[in-house]
Amino acid sequence: MAKGGYVYIMSNKTRTVLYIGVTSNLYARAYGHKNNEGSSYTMKYKCHDLVYFEFYERIESAIQREKQLKKWKREWKENLILSFNPTKKDLFDEVSDFQ
Repeated sequence: MAKGGYVYIMSNKTRTVLYIGVTSNLYARAYGHKNNEGSSYTMKYKCHDLVYFEFYERIESAIQREKQLKKWKREWKENLILSFNPTKKDLFDEVSDFQ
């Protein structure tokens, strides 16, 4: 049985940097980013805030979506985030309810 997955976007406090990733455990991955245990990119640019996520039943679908989003223009990514999270607030506390 395939495990589901999430595509997520992390950002810094000023929302000038975006990081797109994929994971099977959104809470643990976002927690890691918040505590500088994420990628070197998110550590360098202080991308500690979860601003967007999508769930997929199959991790392969999440990976495919991640690759698609990484090719998008910045404006498209911003519009996607705003449609899901109009105030661009950190969604980490809402995700902790999933664990």
